[in-house]
Amino acid sequence: MEQELIAKISKGTKMDQIYLSKDRISEFSIGNYVLIKPLSAKSPEIEEKQKEQLKLNFYNIKNIPEIKFRIAEEIFKNIQKYSNQENIILTGSFLNDGFNFNDLDVIIIKEKKQQKNEEEILKSKLEEKFGVNFHILFLTNKELIEGLSSDPLYENMLSKCISLKKIVFNIKRKINPKILDLHLLKSKTLIENYDILNGKEKYYLTKNMLSILLFIEGKRISDETISKELKNSLNTNPKEIQENFLNKKEFIKVYKEIYEKTFNKIMNILNKENQKNKDVSK
Repeated sequence: MEQELIAKISKGTKMDQIYLSKDRISEFSIGNYVLIKPLSAKSPEIEEKQKEQLKLNFYNIKNIPEIKFRIAEEIFKNIQKYSNQENIILTGSFLNDGFNFNDLDVIIIKEKKQQKNEEEILKSKLEEKFGVNFHILFLTNKELIEGLSSDPLYENMLSKCISLKKIVFNIKRKINPKILDLHLLKSKTLIENYDILNGKEKYYLTKNMLSILLFIEGKRISDETISKELKNSLNTNPKEIQENFLNKKEFIKVYKEIYEKTFNKIMNILNKENQKNKDVSK
């Protein structure tokens, strides 16, 4: 009996194409000639294939290459296979233009805290399947809402993402100066350890600082707004920082100024809160 595979024609730059899974049956080896014919949209094969496709939710993603879309689908299907969850969110550099990413960032929303070793087991299975490093973060819905309301990096992380179920973003910001001060303290390490940090570490610490500043100023936080702030304030861009193409003296000088500005804003909020509490207690 002849073997059959159902696949979809995808749009290419110069030639349209059909993607076949590497673990396909042997009759479809590289170099073999095959017959391609259209199937009716009402055929049982097509209906079954459509059932397999996930209805994913895209946030601030205008275009995604077909190959990336297929990878995303497979990631969601495999996580569903290996882990119970309420929602799955794919984020990070994978969703940026091009194919310059070293890992995949996934947030898994669960009703309860993850079981012991659950993260390590899932990470191992996904890395074995896809051959790429995974960063996996398990959160409850409550933790996600709390993070989005009070942590600038959560807002940045989810400013561009794909999710299995819809995400509610209309969450009011809560400025907690003590928490923001702790987050900002991480960015001070760039000033003290500039020469021993690599480009990606410098970018993370710079992005952390700018995210906090934008958060306090009530501005939107995303890769685009951070890139704009880098250009306007530090006269640089993410690539220059990540690849260490910086003038250390000039960069550190401006970086310190922005750090002090952000720190002072946090202290002003904290002092106002302390004064308010004193007035109430009188």
